[in-house]
Amino acid sequence: MKLSELGEFGLIERIQTRFRAPDGVTGIGDDCAVLPQSTGRDTLVSSDMLIEGTHFLRKDIPPYDLGWKSAAVNLSDIAAMGGKPTGTFLSLALPADLDTEWIDAFMHGYADISERFGTPLLGGDTTASPDRICINVTVLGECPYARARLRSNAQKGDVICVTGSLGDSAAGLKAILKGVERDVEVQRLIDRHYRPVPRVPEGEELRLNLGVHAMMDLSDGLGSDLQHILDASGMDAEIDVSAIPLSLALKHCCQRFGWDPLALAVSGGEDYELLFTCTPQAEALLTVPHFVIGRVTDRAHGPARLTWRGTSSPLAPGFDHFKKGK
Repeated sequence: MKLSELGEFGLIERIQTRFRAPDGVTGIGDDCAVLPQSTGRDTLVSSDMLIEGTHFLRKDIPPYDLGWKSAAVNLSDIAAMGGKPTGTFLSLALPADLDTEWIDAFMHGYADISERFGTPLLGGDTTASPDRICINVTVLGECPYARARLRSNAQKGDVICVTGSLGDSAAGLKAILKGVERDVEVQRLIDRHYRPVPRVPEGEELRLNLGVHAMMDLSDGLGSDLQHILDASGMDAEIDVSAIPLSLALKHCCQRFGWDPLALAVSGGEDYELLFTCTPQAEALLTVPHFVIGRVTDRAHGPARLTWRGTSSPLAPGFDHFKKGK
């Protein structure tokens, strides 16, 4: 079987079957690994890679923004568990002819977001690359023992919520690839793609509410990421598409360019908002800004099923690195 047939998540499952996590440890399959410590705290660990030509276009993204985003997408994994980030490790494979000014700007962006969330750079590695830039970041975090919010805890009757508008990042990428004129609204969408803000304080606050059950960050798209929660939790769900929050910039640009805002919001990915489930009672008490978009239901039969209410159009799943299209 080719990777194009297996897909990214099929590959992860194939690897996961060979490695059983030790008792008490959460391993492959969530936003972070969770490692219990003797101090009564859990250590959170995650790692992500960005490859030139796959995750970014060097000719377009400013190096400051790339440095910012490289750290941000990893900090978002800590936020997804309700944790506090404590440090990162950065490894870079760089072409030898890359200007030092580019490196300085990249590290400036990386440092600014690291300082914003009190997360020092603790080490890493550098090596030469024949032509493309490769960036790998490992992030460490912590949370109280057994309090990390996992994907596998969604419960029947939970409402499904997101912390902010969806589709902006995907629309920003679409604008980049199509070369549309960058007016104020288009640039706002591009900024959401190039400079995401991880919801770290929101994640910590949500973790404090025991009625918040499952949580993850939206990196691959609502359709794909919510499916991960349902698969891990053994539940079905219904989403009211009219309740999915869309920004005015997204609505205006989609109207101007003939794009489908719902498709971008559901399948686009890289919004890095938090997706979580909680009891209706807990939701009524939340002070974190959020939108209720659906509810968790009992699994009827077979694979976990996600139902979209309010549309007759087929909605594609989110991004998969090894499958063509979205």
